Amino acid sequence: MKPTIIIGGGIVGLFSAYFLQKEGIEVVVVDRTDLKDNCSTGNAGMIVPSHIIPLAAPGMVAKGISWMFSSKSPFYIHPRFDYKLLQWSLLFFKSANQKQVEKAIPYLKTISLLSKSLYLQFRDEHTEASLAFQEKGLMMLYQTEAVEKEEVEFAHLARKYGLEAEILSPADIQKVEPNLEVNARGAVLFPGDAHLDPGALYSFLKSYLEEKGVQFLTETQVFGFEKKNGKVEAVLTDKGKLEAEKVLLCGGSWSGELAKMLGFSLPMMGGKGYSFLQENRPEIKQATILTERKVAVSPYGNQIRFGGTLEIAGTNQKIDMKRVQGIFESINRYYPTFQAKFPKQEDIWKGLRPCSPDGLPYIGYAPGYSNVLVGSGHSMMGISMAPATGKLLSELHQQKETAMELAGFKVGRFN
Repeated sequence: MKPTIIIGGGIVGLFSAYFLQKEGIEVVVVDRTDLKDNCSTGNAGMIVPSHIIPLAAPGMVAKGISWMFSSKSPFYIHPRFDYKLLQWSLLFFKSANQKQVEKAIPYLKTISLLSKSLYLQFRDEHTEASLAFQEKGLMMLYQTEAVEKEEVEFAHLARKYGLEAEILSPADIQKVEPNLEVNARGAVLFPGDAHLDPGALYSFLKSYLEEKGVQFLTETQVFGFEKKNGKVEAVLTDKGKLEAEKVLLCGGSWSGELAKMLGFSLPMMGGKGYSFLQENRPEIKQATILTERKVAVSPYGNQIRFGGTLEIAGTNQKIDMKRVQGIFESINRYYPTFQAKFPKQEDIWKGLRPCSPDGLPYIGYAPGYSNVLVGSGHSMMGISMAPATGKLLSELHQQKETAMELAGFKVGRFN
């Protein structure tokens, strides 16, 4: 029997391998990098069933245009003549409407709740893993009346869809964060959310899979496929030909290029983000989003990670220090007494989040192929949705009934 080839060794590829090896499937993971530093290792590590609104939402186009003029803004598109960017931007514009949002919400809610339940199972099954998993919820801090209106409205919407949401006063916030001053008008707390250390998760999962016999081919570039009668028979790489029973495309921001080799369209842009660690003094206890600045705050005991920005940059991985400065300046804007130190460039993590134009991932069979599956386009929700995506791809691979309806994630929806 030929192995199943997973192209992409990020967290979605690893969880796909995890569930496939549980089914007794021989798996080979192929990645263009050395897997030591990728989009899955330095993000905020948030598991967020509360995030039921897709990136392509009403108002995002107007916000995006206004943010374009600030070098420190949370969202930025590099203006350039690029057909791929133009195509993606037009599809984003068409998707940013209320009808599309209402269609997306049930899918995002269901996959996120499925993922959280799978994380809980994973934690209980692998007690030896030190993941810094914390079920303390997520607090959305806001400082302005306009954002307060948006967040409170969203809290009511979340409740409508069966999610817990608590509206907090400044006094309530100080009870959540007793160790330092918090400068905020108010907050919304989503008790059902959680967070973990993404680097610890990734390191454990990769080591576990290697022990279980999953083969990793790193620094291996895919440049084509051998195809016949609607099937991929082999993956062509710079290290040789890999015969395949089935193929999973989990290549993150590069998945669009892989799809192009197979003859179908998978609109995707890399959304660059940055983060850095700080000593957690005085201690921040609560995982938080600083909403006006779109900065994520993830505490892990004596360390804390600050991360943010969505810089639509294609596959450009250069660090823009002005964006990092914007994240850094947000810290004392909300936590005036926190002892923040600007990070050295070598200590700044960067990663490209794979962004689909409608804010929904691609999960399912590739159009025109009976043995090619796709799991990509999770935007900033890769960690949050990875276990569910891996489970769903494993179920499709094994021709089992899937744990949820997948029509909203249809891979060929833009073809």
